[in-house]
Amino acid sequence: MFPIHLTTLASLGAGYLLSSGRIPDLPRVGFFVAFTATWLLQLLVWFAWAVILYPRFFSPLRHLPLVQGGSWYNGQWKVMVDNPTGKPQIDWINSVPNDGIIRYLGPLNAERLMITSPKALAEVLTTKSYDFEKPQPLRYFLGHILGFGLFFSEGNDHRVQRRKLMPAFSFRHTKDLYPVFWSKSRECVQAMMEAIKSEHKPSVPGGEDRDPNVVEIGGWASRATLDIIGVAGMGRDFEAIKNPNNELSQTYQRIFRPDQGERILGFLGQFLPGWFLEALPIKRNSEIHQAARYIRATCADMIREKKQKLARKEFTGVDILSVALESGGFDDENLIDQIMTFLLAGHETTASSMTWAIYLLAKYPHIQTKLRNEIRERLPPLDDSDGDGAAMVSSMDIDKMPYLNAVCSEVLRYIAPVPILSRDTACNTTIQGHFVPKGTRIILSPWAINKSTAMWGAGADQFDPERWIAKSEQDRHAANGGAESNYAFMTFLHGPRSCIGREFARAEFACLLASWVGRFEFEVYNKEDLDEDKIEIKGGITARPAKGMHIKLTALDGW
Repeated sequence: MFPIHLTTLASLGAGYLLSSGRIPDLPRVGFFVAFTATWLLQLLVWFAWAVILYPRFFSPLRHLPLVQGGSWYNGQWKVMVDNPTGKPQIDWINSVPNDGIIRYLGPLNAERLMITSPKALAEVLTTKSYDFEKPQPLRYFLGHILGFGLFFSEGNDHRVQRRKLMPAFSFRHTKDLYPVFWSKSRECVQAMMEAIKSEHKPSVPGGEDRDPNVVEIGGWASRATLDIIGVAGMGRDFEAIKNPNNELSQTYQRIFRPDQGERILGFLGQFLPGWFLEALPIKRNSEIHQAARYIRATCADMIREKKQKLARKEFTGVDILSVALESGGFDDENLIDQIMTFLLAGHETTASSMTWAIYLLAKYPHIQTKLRNEIRERLPPLDDSDGDGAAMVSSMDIDKMPYLNAVCSEVLRYIAPVPILSRDTACNTTIQGHFVPKGTRIILSPWAINKSTAMWGAGADQFDPERWIAKSEQDRHAANGGAESNYAFMTFLHGPRSCIGREFARAEFACLLASWVGRFEFEVYNKEDLDEDKIEIKGGITARPAKGMHIKLTALDGW
């Protein structure tokens, strides 16, 4: 990272000396000229050292396997910009010989170490997990969206926060939430049924004469998961399913809408501090700040409501916020940070998975049909009622559906919602016996690991739910999708920094997918989308189709 603070201070000093005439053997020049000249000279020296000399001749990492090709000053940056996030890493993990680490160069030849083997992943994620921290620019910038809670805490602070939050995500507590997941899933199906019957539909590519049953599935997924995390997580129904113009839903859509400003910030974030990025007078920054203020105010309002109920000794529910409040382990500001994290992580990642799940089932109709047969055989019809106006589904109902769980696992493997995560070494450390100096950028790519032929075999790039189905009682690898190591599946990470809401997300995903597939038949609307490589994937925290995913729905009777 360019030392902008020291460079500026040194240039200020040089500008003063050269403009004051205090150095008799040098001609006196104006302050601005002296400041600019010395600042640019330092930049040139830094460039020659950091970009050209250090990575080639002096770096202690130079002996590691290196991705070949690329620019002499920007390494593999162009190929990363020209492809969806995570796609180059899939190619590299399957083509560059390595013993657990691959080295490549980012913008201005900044070194990156991509972790590729189970043993190396175990070191980074488990045995030495606190040697690796989220990069400071990322923490500074995304903290305004996610909140400065569990996701961005480090060291002992992270241990304490995770321990206090674990009861809210316990196995038993998650099982109690299945009726909430199913109820909201049914509501979403009913709303989708009404929408495709309506004469007034939003336009999509294809013009006014398109099939009236075509919907943009990602929007529905996002609204459904926002409502689910609202009720199950915070005890509040945001009613995003009923209202597509819901303010909170629209706020998140603005956050995840990629634009030129976001790309500029992404590039600058590779080598400039977070405080500098946040101060840039660009539209994207103002959008983020405005969105963060609204989300934070919404979270504060939910906490206030819960506290008033507790004061009146009323039942506050079994949602995550109620459990966290009753623990007494958080003050209001920290609790707001935690809720901001769960609001985003709890709906955006699952919405991404739902979007890709429907796409993949539409692309492979034989898998869709097999899944629907299991759903209709084992779950009550959506239109049934038990006296309370709803056909309820329990955790046992969902857990006893092997093909549904296999499809969910395979979707999460095949297209993980988060393609790449990065860490910086917090101290000098080692990975697989290789010395790694403090400040080195470590790349963890679920997309690459989940499609590594070394871990998944020759069919790693194939969508195949059957890999998760045991072929016999002795098939001990089916639980890992046929892979020998659980580190081959990186969607939720592993170790102390693994996703605390893993079981919550899987349960929500399974219920939502079961309700949609049980009622609708899905078909890809834009035939060119059948070629996955031609789908433009937008950048950002999660992987979503840049132009949306337009799917033709056919409502099916008999369930």
